[in-house]
Amino acid sequence: MPAPAAPTAATAVQVPLWHHYLQAIRSRGTPRAQDFQRAENVLLTLLERVHALDPRFTVDYSRGLEAFQFALRSSEDPLDMEVPLWVDAEALLIEEPEAAQPGDGPELCRLGVPREGAGLERWTTDDIFTASSEGDAKCRGHIVPSKVLCVLRDLLVAAIVHCKHHSLIAPGSLNADSLREEQLHLSLLVSSGWRTIRFHVVPVVRRGLGVPALEGAQQIPGFPEASLRRVLSQGVDLVPASAQLWRTSTDYLLTRLLGELGSLQGHRLDSLSVLDRVNHESWRDGGRTDGLTFSHLKMVLLWASTLFPAPEDWAELQGAVYRVLVVLLCCLATRRLPHFLHPHHNLLQGSGLDLGAVYQRVEGFASQPEAALRIHATHLGRSPPPRVSSGLKALLQLPASDPTYWATAYFDVLLDKFQVFNIQDEDRISAMQSIFRKTRTLGSKES
Repeated sequence: MPAPAAPTAATAVQVPLWHHYLQAIRSRGTPRAQDFQRAENVLLTLLERVHALDPRFTVDYSRGLEAFQFALRSSEDPLDMEVPLWVDAEALLIEEPEAAQPGDGPELCRLGVPREGAGLERWTTDDIFTASSEGDAKCRGHIVPSKVLCVLRDLLVAAIVHCKHHSLIAPGSLNADSLREEQLHLSLLVSSGWRTIRFHVVPVVRRGLGVPALEGAQQIPGFPEASLRRVLSQGVDLVPASAQLWRTSTDYLLTRLLGELGSLQGHRLDSLSVLDRVNHESWRDGGRTDGLTFSHLKMVLLWASTLFPAPEDWAELQGAVYRVLVVLLCCLATRRLPHFLHPHHNLLQGSGLDLGAVYQRVEGFASQPEAALRIHATHLGRSPPPRVSSGLKALLQLPASDPTYWATAYFDVLLDKFQVFNIQDEDRISAMQSIFRKTRTLGSKES
């Protein structure tokens, strides 16, 4: 009688593979954070000179969260460097344009300078300001994003010349060729050792008002109440949306929420690091093709943390990764990834991505992760058969050759999880319910 197979051998290989992959990512975290800080120092030196030339543009030194986030990443997507405007946002008039369609994105507005406002004279000069008609009794005119960007571009050029002339930055550490591009940000390439980091310099207006989607919400599953209070105490920012309009930006709040997840026990952030690395190296062919960004994956993790709030959901690395994967696959199948703080805004809409192809790559990894988890040439060789445990197969219901598999009882279980939300989170509930329910009509339809 032949000896029975030993299933524990496969398990013994599989578990170290996931953790070895994570250890390799972590080993790069500290050098990446150091590279970021060196590059950031070059940019801060420039912005200090910008501030000296024009005090309306200030320097934000409180950027510890950006270094933390950069260390989590393997992808090389551009990083934002915000330049706060020295203006009292509460003294300005926030004028909303005609109502936009739901799902168009975060709210848009114009920034008006009131006729009765005091201390705002520096914001009524022709270089950044357009006057209103004399018939407007309340508003003197508007601070124009395109003009602000033009002034900031000229200041950056002058700062670069000054810093190079006085040897304040190392030769070859900065490439400003892309400053000439007409964008809603100013792009700079900064060298840090062997790594080159692209920064998007963005003028920003700090506000004290919170996010409407979170107002009144004392608890969101997966986030401790005290953590939410800390995040809710921060206001949203305004950044350029077009030549004339500003838009709300919650990037800082999302990074704060990500940091709060990092304070919890479990593998939440580890799952993000693993999938970002797989996305960069495998799904996007080392960054050579378009695909999901770190921001997409971060949003998926925030939703997954809410859908799976129990600590035991994140206690084991492979299980944590698959909890994020199941939400990601569902979003790709429905072509809808709601913004966590603006649930009506679909982050996949207008992305230009071939979502069907992205779905196939993600599902391929979920079915057989070993090929993507090989880090270097010594891991190459014959691919072993898929080693996804039966429990994870039940979770993910793979393979998905028939789209009707999304109409399984598992997603009804997910819908049941919405019962733990409080009543103030109805927009968030509706957004994610629509994800799971629309999967039942995939077939020949697109949501």
